Amino acid sequence: MSRVPKAGYAIKGLWIKGIQRKFTLENILFPFKLFVSLVKSWFIIQKFKPHLVVGTGGFASGPLLYVASQKNIPTLIQEQNAWPGITNRLLAKHANRICVAHLGMDRFFPAQKVILTGNPLRQTLINPSIDSKQARSKLNQHQDRTTLLVLGGSLGAKRINQLMAVHAQKLVEQNLQILWQCGSLYEQEYISYNQDHIRVVSFLEDMASAYASADIILSRAGALAVSELCHVGKAVMFVPSPNVAEDHQYKNAMSIAEQDAAIVIKESELDDAFLPSITQLTQNPSRQQQLGANIKKLAKPNATQDIVEQIKELLHD
Repeated sequence: MSRVPKAGYAIKGLWIKGIQRKFTLENILFPFKLFVSLVKSWFIIQKFKPHLVVGTGGFASGPLLYVASQKNIPTLIQEQNAWPGITNRLLAKHANRICVAHLGMDRFFPAQKVILTGNPLRQTLINPSIDSKQARSKLNQHQDRTTLLVLGGSLGAKRINQLMAVHAQKLVEQNLQILWQCGSLYEQEYISYNQDHIRVVSFLEDMASAYASADIILSRAGALAVSELCHVGKAVMFVPSPNVAEDHQYKNAMSIAEQDAAIVIKESELDDAFLPSITQLTQNPSRQQQLGANIKKLAKPNATQDIVEQIKELLHD
């Protein structure tokens, strides 16, 4: 609600939120919120008069796309995950096209509507203007050390931060250097870990340089993170968040690991599996290269244009 206006676009919100896993007041209010959101969606569409409506999942897109479909306005769903959320599964029968980022999505959606496009990404990541040597110079890193990039999202991932606090010094002793994004929620707790070969930051503004400098990347497995890492083409270790709807991060990560293109470690297995897994990678550069090459094959660099082409086709049908 703040970033979209800053980018120069108008935005309107709906009074709706996802159903909680446990009994809460929010769940009791859900039917009422849904009704109010459907009514507001009708007024938004009446006033805005769209030629086409696009939804990217989440409960906020549900009422608007449903109302649009009932008014015979063309609709397109862009499903980012390997396991679609309940909103998109419910909307699928009403949508005209469904653009997906993973193979096998006809398990969930009508096959004749599904188009494999990938997820739209920042152009600076698709066509980076910096190589590894330049990135390491820019980030004041050593050229001859294996570089581990640790990503837990802009807010941070508590379990990944705890893991790095335990193992960072051991990794440095194995000739690694670490660029560790701890997240804004954890900056005060972990900023003191800054030292030679370990750089801790709350947020990375220059992701193109961070990716270019890395040999190995430790990351969550959100939909856009997975798509970005396919483009980056480096050895990736995914630690999916278990605190997401329908465990979709694990399914995102496994869709890559099944192609021998990444390593997946569950949070519950980190203590036992992390150090042996990363040691095996650092001691086997050819395996790093193999994982990087395999994940690169899964990239969809033309995702944005391919989705635009689907929109244009619907507008001209």
